[in-house]
Amino acid sequence: MKLKTVEVDGKQYAVIEDGKPVYTDDDGKDVAFDAVGTRNTITRLNAEAKSHRERADSFEKTAKAFEGIEDAAAAKKALEIVANLDAKKLVDAGEIEKVKGEISRAFQTQLDEANDKAQTFEQQLYAEKIGGSFARSQFIAEKMAVPADMVQAAFGSNFKIEEGKVVAYDAQGQKVFSRSRPGELADFNEALETLVSQYPHRDHILKSSGANGGGAPNGGGQQKPTKGNFGGSKAERLEAIKGLTASE
Repeated sequence: MKLKTVEVDGKQYAVIEDGKPVYTDDDGKDVAFDAVGTRNTITRLNAEAKSHRERADSFEKTAKAFEGIEDAAAAKKALEIVANLDAKKLVDAGEIEKVKGEISRAFQTQLDEANDKAQTFEQQLYAEKIGGSFARSQFIAEKMAVPADMVQAAFGSNFKIEEGKVVAYDAQGQKVFSRSRPGELADFNEALETLVSQYPHRDHILKSSGANGGGAPNGGGQQKPTKGNFGGSKAERLEAIKGLTASE
């Protein structure tokens, strides 16, 4: 498209029609160009484009609030149900107490499960810490005449787990302290040795040292007759040890 001109006195002047410059398009057709109208149209279109962008930004922000909701109809229905709830009707129908009861039962179930898990963990910890200590005890292996499980049956209740450590208590409920490390708690083997030394029937469960001869009790004194078959099977010896413990 070219500006249409006319030559006057050797000079080129633009052709004006109704106050508008005339252009000749590629088809040879003359067109009067409305510059003011075109400018106003461009301004209007820019304003409309800006408005569309702002609306699009607003819609995008609103849509983000509903991310994750795939079923719009179901979500709308749920909102309607909540909006239509009548608190007074719930009270009249006793539904609130029902809801409270359901919540309470659900919480109690979770609490029971947590307690069961804690109890199971405590039992496993006891079996590993205390049962393992009896099974691995050097004192039992070297000094005791009965198996570790029998020793645990007799003295296991004297040991507790406190702050992750095995702690021994004597028959009076006092913690057993170390004789070689004054002020410190005795370790498992030393504590067990102390408990066995305080046990009235220790001669039946300790290996004979030969110091007294003839299987005489330590100290050379008379020993009270005991019940149970200490020379019988493992089960009979275990029952004999339990009987001695119960008689204390």
